[in-house]
Amino acid sequence: MAARYTSFLSLSRRPRVCRLRAIALGHLLLLLLLIAPQTGAAQTGAAQDDSGPVTVGSKQFTENVILGHMATLLLEDAGLTAQHRAELGGSRFLWEALQRGDIDLYPEYTGTLTEEILTDDEVTPETLPDVLATYNVQMTAPLGFNNTYALGMRPAQAERLGIETISDLRDHPSLRLAFSNEFMERGDGWPALQQAYRLPHQEVRGVDHDISYQGLRSGAADVIDLYSTDAEIDAYDLQVLEDDRDFFTEYRAVFVYRADLSSRVPEAPTALEPLEGAISERRMMTLNRRSKIDGAHEAQVAASFLTEDLELTGIAPVGTAGRATRVWQRTVEHGLLVFLSLLAAVGAALPLGVLAAKRRALGSGVLLLIGLTYTTPSLALLALMVPPLGLGFAPAAVALFIYSLLPIVWNTYTGLRDIPEPLLESAEALGLSAAAKLRLVELPLALPSIMAGVKVAAVINIGTATLGALIGAGGYGQPILTGIRRADISLILEGTVPAAVMTVAALLLLEGIERLMTRHRPGM
Repeated sequence: MAARYTSFLSLSRRPRVCRLRAIALGHLLLLLLLIAPQTGAAQTGAAQDDSGPVTVGSKQFTENVILGHMATLLLEDAGLTAQHRAELGGSRFLWEALQRGDIDLYPEYTGTLTEEILTDDEVTPETLPDVLATYNVQMTAPLGFNNTYALGMRPAQAERLGIETISDLRDHPSLRLAFSNEFMERGDGWPALQQAYRLPHQEVRGVDHDISYQGLRSGAADVIDLYSTDAEIDAYDLQVLEDDRDFFTEYRAVFVYRADLSSRVPEAPTALEPLEGAISERRMMTLNRRSKIDGAHEAQVAASFLTEDLELTGIAPVGTAGRATRVWQRTVEHGLLVFLSLLAAVGAALPLGVLAAKRRALGSGVLLLIGLTYTTPSLALLALMVPPLGLGFAPAAVALFIYSLLPIVWNTYTGLRDIPEPLLESAEALGLSAAAKLRLVELPLALPSIMAGVKVAAVINIGTATLGALIGAGGYGQPILTGIRRADISLILEGTVPAAVMTVAALLLLEGIERLMTRHRPGM
């Protein structure tokens, strides 16, 4: 039996190499954990730095992205450095990003401010500027259009059932309603609407706003919520139901910005003035259609409006990167997210797995704690990382790190616990210390199980990292989100196909690493 462990003892000739590898891995983990909060602080601080760019945010729908590009182009036309962090999520998310200083300004709607964000304050459209000032936020004059809520149906179905107003829906309780997730929760959304109109409908689902249009066209839904300037209203010839009880609030488009922006960069609020009162509802609907239906990039739509409608001659034509360039950029972003978070997870999970296997009482607590963190929905985990770390790479990397721990810890624990007892007794017969037995016997024998956990974590990481685009981390999720918003299959594939390729490449790489490491495994 002693001959079987010759390979174990031969590894002891390289303890320095093993220690150096462990030290290097530890430093990488420490570096990631130290950089993450500093990165978030740097992002927050950048908005406070006089020499830094003015950061414009926008929500995850076409109109808001177009308005964000308009603001960015106007700021640049005024000689300022500006950057646009597009498609960052919903109203509350952008508002909190503004409060933290992750962004300096973003397009918002008066109805959203009064009915959703400032619900703890007694606020009216008239007192809105004063209430915003208490949050150190200011707003521009309205941009001209009212993008309020509405309900819509397929015209043929509405005509067949004789439905023209929202009140008419009461006579058809079997209709299937699909509303945007935000509308399902808003103070002026579905709960209040149902009560105001005494609607009896029970089959009501929360879906993504863009997907709800696809559900309506396919017949999977009968009634959906609309924004009154949505491109699809004209493009699909939808029947907009009359709000016969004047339930919906006015949603006048404005820009909200940090109050300190006026003192830090006085030219910034002034640069936005050409948009005040300049966009009608019909014009905004046309701009939305050019992007969402006709496929023009939002930045190009914004630039053409500024040059054609506002006759601004300093706006340079906006070019867009080619597909190969975009894929390469997203691959670098996605690859860094996955690689660093997975590397840090391996460095942390291996010791935790060993601890769980060697200290049963403490180990059960470790497994339970990590298991509980894994049950947190990925979107929720990302959102929890944003307040302390800001937007961008850092919160996404930390969330992925946490999500990667469980499969590696569990497989390390399982691999060590499943080692046959006779093999462990033979190692003890050789007089190996506990540390040497772990390094030279137990970990090599548990290697297949450990690597299986690493592979599972890698697959989870690559898929979950696509959600990082929601908080400005980029990666393959960016074209996927944009593709869903535009109903553009080619853009969705631009993110999903490279993600699949990266998954296969990662598994092949890890398989090669495992084969290389098993050359010195006992019995090989």
